Amino acid sequence: MNKPTVNGWLDGVRIIASPNFNERPADTDINLLVIHNISLPPGEFGTGCVEDFFCNQLDHSRHPYFSTLIGLHVSAHFFVSRSGEVTQLVSMWDRAWHAGISSFENIANCNDYSLGIELEGCDDIPYTDAQYTALVQLTRRIQAVFPAVTSARIVGHSDIAPNRKTDPGPAFDWKRYFDELSRDN
Repeated sequence: MNKPTVNGWLDGVRIIASPNFNERPADTDINLLVIHNISLPPGEFGTGCVEDFFCNQLDHSRHPYFSTLIGLHVSAHFFVSRSGEVTQLVSMWDRAWHAGISSFENIANCNDYSLGIELEGCDDIPYTDAQYTALVQLTRRIQAVFPAVTSARIVGHSDIAPNRKTDPGPAFDWKRYFDELSRDN
């Protein structure tokens, strides 16, 4: 199984470095994985706008919805496209800006101790087989490096920010994901 390089970047994935990150608090134990969804414009896939948004390069005149994103600076560690391609945007050692105001097991600021994976999608459109395959493989790679990220510590954005967020939504098949994750490699 591939391990990350010394600087927290995985080998064998597409790299697009986002400027939207900072250092984690000292002595942070990375022990949570947060699954999100995103599509830009909403409900449209394969536009390249997600990567542009995470890198502060989104052309806000391209779609009326994009005016709501002006001034936002967000990122995730990983983005999984509909085709299953994995892009890494932030080193796993760094704090990506994906969770916002959040809490897990009464510990606030999930960005401090979590990794974030964005799936290209929306709450009500089924995810692709390629995405589940890529997500399972990516999760296994993460767990090999961070054994504290057990299945009990893999959550949706809706679990850590329930009054704000709904993703990955009802279209995400948690049972399928955990069943595939628990199978032998």
